[in-house]
Amino acid sequence: MPSAKIAVIEGDGIGKEVVPQGIKVVRQAARLFGIDLQWEEFDWGCDHHARIGRMMPENGLDRIAGHDAIFLGAIGWPTVSDVESLWTLLMPIRRNFQQYVNLRPVRLFDGVPSPLANPGLIDFYIVRENNEGEYSEIGGRMFPGMDQEMVSQETILTRFGCDRVMRFAFELSRKRKRKLTSATKSNGIIHTMPFWDERFRAIAKEFPDVATEQYHIDILTAHFVRRPSSFDVVVAGNLFGDILSDLGPAVTGTIGIAPSANLNPERRFPSMFEPVHGSAPDIAGRNIANPIGQIWSGAMMLEHLGAKDAADAIVTAIARVLASGENLTPDMGGTGSTASLGQAIVDALSRRPEALRHG
Repeated sequence: MPSAKIAVIEGDGIGKEVVPQGIKVVRQAARLFGIDLQWEEFDWGCDHHARIGRMMPENGLDRIAGHDAIFLGAIGWPTVSDVESLWTLLMPIRRNFQQYVNLRPVRLFDGVPSPLANPGLIDFYIVRENNEGEYSEIGGRMFPGMDQEMVSQETILTRFGCDRVMRFAFELSRKRKRKLTSATKSNGIIHTMPFWDERFRAIAKEFPDVATEQYHIDILTAHFVRRPSSFDVVVAGNLFGDILSDLGPAVTGTIGIAPSANLNPERRFPSMFEPVHGSAPDIAGRNIANPIGQIWSGAMMLEHLGAKDAADAIVTAIARVLASGENLTPDMGGTGSTASLGQAIVDALSRRPEALRHG
């Protein structure tokens, strides 16, 4: 990838603090590996909403559709409802750009203590269906404020939607340990979950070299705590994938280091890269937010764009800084700052570029 055009949305709260650190690290990796990145900033989010009554302009999607990737911070602030902030910025981007794969790595690094007594070697991916499922807009409310008030919310699963995210998960597992776990709840949810199971078994026939297992979501969450080291790739629908991809980082010590990618694998549209954590209003502006989730998201962005060596170098630099125990932020038991941790990763990336290139 000789060059790429990146749309930057810092968003709200700690997003304004961690995104600059992510850009700083990615820029350094780009310099070391000869990559030309062009960054264009968009001041969308709750501050934008306060000024004009919208999270982004009416033509916002058109303005970023020609970019190669979107680098997003955190969205949300107490002055705007979560429903408004989610459904008028994040969801339009994810759905209009067909970012149907939400990919979240879960890894336990040296130097970050797990809350588990014997966690083992934790290194797996969660593949979450990102465009349909339980997060549909179909439903409504009747008789508000009355004794017979009722609400409904419909889950939407399509063969097309299930098959494409499952094939992505199987292909990913082929590049790793060839083991894929499916999260379901077909004993209690009578229509959608059995359909998910059916499609999983059907797609599995295309990948006979990949071992498969299917778990109900309740026991699967228990296994995430009891034996997280046994997983390699986990595929789930929108709601279950959302829950599992918070639980996974929790067992590795902190959600502050957790990255994510909202992928359009066919690259017809830009993909979006963001940390798993939220805007954290309680610590915003204090320079203590953990920037690693944002930085690692930047590495995932580089890998998606074809610069795997640069991406690997960033992850190696993250691992070295975490193992050193220096400049760690308070969520990891340290006294470092957002800026000092970001700079430490830049320094680790810069010291031995040749070694980093080869892991």
